[in-house]
Amino acid sequence: MENERRTFIRPESLNLLDYLVIDSQGRQGSYSMARTLNVSEGGILMETHQHLPQGQQVMITLGLEDDLINVMGKIVYSKQSAGRTKSGVEFFQIAEKDKEVLEKYIKAFNNYFQK
Repeated sequence: MENERRTFIRPESLNLLDYLVIDSQGRQGSYSMARTLNVSEGGILMETHQHLPQGQQVMITLGLEDDLINVMGKIVYSKQSAGRTKSGVEFFQIAEKDKEVLEKYIKAFNNYFQK
């Protein structure tokens, strides 16, 4: 069994997102679409067609129901399989209003599945 290191519960969730790769000098690189596999207050697991190496920074716009939130994250896990990459993203910058939307979404999601 793999050693669990997550701080936050990550409910399974499929949402579309777009992301922009940010290089080490803070310059914007490639732009692409992805989907979430799960979401938490501290990060997401996303599936992409592009390989994103561990340590890569990304600017993400995530659609949660009727809201869009913007976060900055860092790839902390990346695994390629069948032409797609699953990447664990840890958030390191999120506006307070976006954090509130994210927390509300996760709470509603958890309440729905606890019924």
